[in-house]
Amino acid sequence: MADTQPVIFVGGLGRSGSTLLERLLGEVPGVAPLGEVVHLWDRGVRADEPCGCGQRFSQCPFWTKVGTRAFGQWRQSQAGWLPGLRARVDRTRRLPVLAIGLASREAELAEYVRSYSRIYTAAAEIADARVVVDSSKHASLAYCLAAIMELRVVQVVRDPRAVAASWRRRVRRPEDGRPMTRWTPARTAVHWLAQNLAFEVLRRKGVQVVRVRHEDLARDPRATLARLAARLGLPDDGLAFLDDREALLGVAHTVSGNPMRFSVGPVEIRNRPAPLPRPQRWLVTALTLPLLLFYGYGLAYRRGAGR
Repeated sequence: MADTQPVIFVGGLGRSGSTLLERLLGEVPGVAPLGEVVHLWDRGVRADEPCGCGQRFSQCPFWTKVGTRAFGQWRQSQAGWLPGLRARVDRTRRLPVLAIGLASREAELAEYVRSYSRIYTAAAEIADARVVVDSSKHASLAYCLAAIMELRVVQVVRDPRAVAASWRRRVRRPEDGRPMTRWTPARTAVHWLAQNLAFEVLRRKGVQVVRVRHEDLARDPRATLARLAARLGLPDDGLAFLDDREALLGVAHTVSGNPMRFSVGPVEIRNRPAPLPRPQRWLVTALTLPLLLFYGYGLAYRRGAGR
């Protein structure tokens, strides 16, 4: 399958700062942030949740045009069929098969990736953008896309103890007021390890994977984003919206993601990890120790240190 639309895939475990990074990348000239496209069918087409612009998905002019350009229109039949296809080809448990490159469900994989390609191409055309950003995060989706199309991956890493603390918090979704999913620290640690190991393997398979630590972005956002832009081939002279502590964000047409996708105007950039009880801190540290040290985190969890 031929594909020429440049795509930046933001990967990593949730609560690691992927939405912040996508919003910053989306302010670079020629870049269009799309949010978590993996959830477009369920949360956009089916549930009609709000776009990042504040309008319902079905009422958003941007996404209406994208649907028309990509598929003729958004169809409920697709909203049932494509998530079912995802359940067969895009699962974390299939990562070993995808990593090894074994021939498995090739026709379904090609059809699955084709739907993403249509969305990416249509969105770039409607936004008049050179590159689009998909912050779906899941390593399994990155493997599916990279098997067929050119892909640049930005792996967002955050101290696993800060991630575990965030997953414990009670947070309500702004879309409907329902509580967001909560995970135990042990479950978070296992998923943090699995997702990040998967991206390390993807890098060794020849896919361009650029790693960014959330703590570095929070400490020096302008310099960190400038380095990232240079590695991704983006203009690093288009960062006037960003200084050492604050970003000026415009409206973004993003589907799904954390509440920050609705932010418009000045946004302070800080690393504010929540507290984590000592037994849970050491449990997460022990479970993630090899990668934790490899990514430059210490044994001590210094809340708010912004490393």
